[in-house]
Amino acid sequence: MSHRPFPGRRAVLRGSLAASAALTLPAVPGTAPAFARSGRPEAGWGVQTGDVTRDSGLVWVRSDRPARMIVETSTTESFRHTRSLRGPLLGPGTDFTGTTRLHGLPPGEQIHYRVLLADPDDPRRTGEPVTGTFRTVPARRRDGVRFLWSGDLAGQGWGINPDLGGYRIFDAMARLDPDFFLFSGDTVYADGPIAPTATLPDGGIWRNVTTEEKSKVAETLAEFRGNFRYNLLDENLRRFNARVPSVVQWDDHEVRNNWYPGQRIADTDTRYTEKSVDVLAARARRAFGEYFPMSTLRPGAREGRVYRVLRQGPLLDLFVLDMRTYRAANSSGDQTVDPQGILGREQLDWLKRELARSRAVWKVIAADMPIGLVVPDTTEGRKNVEAVAQGDPGAPLGRELQIAELLRFVKHRRITGTVWLTADVHHTSAQHYQPARAAFGDFEPFWEFVSGPLNAGAFPAVALDATFGPERVWVKAPTASNVSPAGGHQYFGEVDIDGDSGELTVRMREQDGTVLFTKTLQPGLVGQ
Repeated sequence: MSHRPFPGRRAVLRGSLAASAALTLPAVPGTAPAFARSGRPEAGWGVQTGDVTRDSGLVWVRSDRPARMIVETSTTESFRHTRSLRGPLLGPGTDFTGTTRLHGLPPGEQIHYRVLLADPDDPRRTGEPVTGTFRTVPARRRDGVRFLWSGDLAGQGWGINPDLGGYRIFDAMARLDPDFFLFSGDTVYADGPIAPTATLPDGGIWRNVTTEEKSKVAETLAEFRGNFRYNLLDENLRRFNARVPSVVQWDDHEVRNNWYPGQRIADTDTRYTEKSVDVLAARARRAFGEYFPMSTLRPGAREGRVYRVLRQGPLLDLFVLDMRTYRAANSSGDQTVDPQGILGREQLDWLKRELARSRAVWKVIAADMPIGLVVPDTTEGRKNVEAVAQGDPGAPLGRELQIAELLRFVKHRRITGTVWLTADVHHTSAQHYQPARAAFGDFEPFWEFVSGPLNAGAFPAVALDATFGPERVWVKAPTASNVSPAGGHQYFGEVDIDGDSGELTVRMREQDGTVLFTKTLQPGLVGQ
């Protein structure tokens, strides 16, 4: 069977999730809604789940005022038999956000939940419950796994456009009923202000919902928090969050375009009064941890990490990377020695160790940047390398040295089933890496699939670097730069692992869900 059936899921949309739709924020075209401060606590920003396992999951909510978070769970849509968990007290220290870990859940089951917000001074005073649902990871191989991935939301000034129905791509993704969504970075554009209108190439006008925090680049903690709140103004995204768990990673635009640790912003960039990128990154990281349910980051915590492995049953281990926090400074990328690379030594050693101990059929590496696509960085007035490849087709240099070390390790440990997924470049493509074509040949063949953007400017395909022998088997991209979402070129990808055969099928889809390209890989092979 290609995937297990899920009876009752559609009924959930018509039934229990109607409460989530009913709690939409007031629709005022072109402006952000505000909460009323009287009455009972409200959760108008919806609910989310994240990092779901066989027996656990994280539930997220935001209140409009101080409140106690309470989560009730059930395996039935009617909530006839419920389990109640007392969550954290939500307050200004976490921007009134909070997560509650659900534990002791049955594997491979549809879990229904509802979140209540109680007045801290009078627990009997609760707001209207907000409901959601998700599936726990199956224990049986034959149940299969299906998930989606994409990245790059609300970039280049293209925000929530009420004339187009907002972020419609999330409705198309929800219709596929995935087990989870891999959000591959650039979850916000903290460095990208959103104006009320923008002029399209044909002379038409693009209209944006706007907020005060999105009127300038984010510098303060409040402004970073406002960037994450902005996307939750979209009803499509809130509906999606209520029914599909997320696995989230970050890249550069959660902080600033092409940032790296230790960077100083030039005095000529007058948009920023805070010139230390490390200060901005710390504030962004805190807001990121507050607005997404992640097992390795807690709301309000200053410690924690983004990289992690999520075990999704016998068929899949998902390795979520952080190619931003530990990198060396962006440079020309021609160093013959680069111990820091793009992952940092500690993360690279962790990844090698976890790949070696994985017993899953497929090891999907979720990278927030591509390997063989040349992504330049000219933000500092010179041509530097932003991703891994630098355009030199010869032996590995710079950050390529670290990737070569990893690929060599995978080959010599005979680790099977590695597939790379990424976003970042604002077009969609499929690359096959083959040592017979490469300057560095000590690795087994593998595939890298690129998707995105979700609601951002689309850009032409970038050049390939021949060091690891990539062949662009398929690509879809515009010929012009910064094509608005009104012009199409918004993409997401689907991974479907069959429970019987173990085959992994990748489908590249556009905004309405239309399949553009399909590739099926066979299990148990070292390279293919």
